[in-house]
Amino acid sequence: MAMQIHGNYDHSGTDYAERVKEKQADQRAEKVKEAEKAAEEKNAGKLSEPRDEYISSEKSGQKPTGLYRLGQDEKGNRKLFFDDPKAGHAKEQDDRSEKSEDSKAPKVGGDSQGKPAEKCVTNTDKVDREIKKLKEKKQQLEQQIQSASGDEKKIRELEKKLAQIENELSQKDNDTYRRQNASVSE
Repeated sequence: MAMQIHGNYDHSGTDYAERVKEKQADQRAEKVKEAEKAAEEKNAGKLSEPRDEYISSEKSGQKPTGLYRLGQDEKGNRKLFFDDPKAGHAKEQDDRSEKSEDSKAPKVGGDSQGKPAEKCVTNTDKVDREIKKLKEKKQQLEQQIQSASGDEKKIRELEKKLAQIENELSQKDNDTYRRQNASVSE
């Protein structure tokens, strides 16, 4: 017994593919809606985020707590001074208004609270010497490698030492290392 089936079944494959694509698109749309809903719920419980804002003392109606001014120290270098309202503000106003007849500002040797000015000196000489020694050692090893032609074992050993020194140089020959290992004196 033989059976013949007539018909075109190509359309069934495309219908299935289209249904899968539609189903995936619907799932994506639902995920997006859920994410938006979650974001709205999250933001609904929060107050607005605080933001910094400059309000001048004139607008706020409050007296400023302190004032900064640019002046010169005893050597003529520029210096930033803080006028503390608690430390004799009226006296400092008088000092600033009194200028000598040759139009020079009065000399100030410290901050507004009467403390002497501090000087800090950072010295990186020790670190620089250390780096210089490493560079010299690197140069010597490179010369030894060039002169040791033929002895493979010695060349490998020298190259190993050279690699160690180059690694140490790469770690030390930078500003961060200099700052960390500098000596500071007051």
